[in-house]
Amino acid sequence: MTMPIDFVLVRHGESEGNVANKRSRAGDHSAFDGEFMQRHSSLWRLTDKGRQQAIVAGEWIRKNIRPYFDRCYTSEYLRAMETAALLNLDQATWYRDFFLRERSWGQLDVMSQEEKYTKYLDEMNRRERDGFFHAPPGGECMADVCLRINWILNTLHRECSDKRVIIVCHGEVMWSFRVKLERLTQQEYCRLDKSENPYDKINNCQILHYTRRDPVSGRLEANLNWMRSICPTDLSKSSNDWQAISRPRFTNDDLMSEVERVPRIIHGT
Repeated sequence: MTMPIDFVLVRHGESEGNVANKRSRAGDHSAFDGEFMQRHSSLWRLTDKGRQQAIVAGEWIRKNIRPYFDRCYTSEYLRAMETAALLNLDQATWYRDFFLRERSWGQLDVMSQEEKYTKYLDEMNRRERDGFFHAPPGGECMADVCLRINWILNTLHRECSDKRVIIVCHGEVMWSFRVKLERLTQQEYCRLDKSENPYDKINNCQILHYTRRDPVSGRLEANLNWMRSICPTDLSKSSNDWQAISRPRFTNDDLMSEVERVPRIIHGT
């Protein structure tokens, strides 16, 4: 069994939560009030802009990848399902999978930036320090999300060999797919997560297209060895070109070199 020939990931369009959190980071916390605070984040809908982003992404996919996919998956969160429907893929039959849900932010979910830094300052500082392994109270770290993604990858191996598959999900979930498919180390993940290069971002309706087919020769290989990242609503925000995936391997010396970057504190019994 092999992976799909083409494997496409799409982030949902701009959601009510994206807007509320963006405003809050700029100092306007007014969205975190009333009915908005009574809804779980899984119930956030797309904004008008988000719906248009999904339509544009669907047009790009149908024109530049394919109009039809053998298997279509979506997160069960409303913003992902709304995006999936608006892609308008030919004859699409969608499988809803709770393993594709957004990373759980626990007690930090549906909370303004002001409240986060007032009530959970230590946690916010830990998040900056611990990166890949930080789990907010009652929530998940990125390593936890990667464990969920293993279940999806196992399903693709078992049921979708040599097929074309599309998944509509969330930014952190797409990062987890990158970690697993490209074997990113925790250090490389943290570097990319903090990068100021716009090409390293996963924007609303960003597309990550993996393939087993060599984009130059057309030769089909056993693994998903190429990836391109596209932001169809603004192509200047993405590289758009195929990149060969180089999965890291380490010698004994490589491992020791990495270890010795951190000095020992305790030297004996």
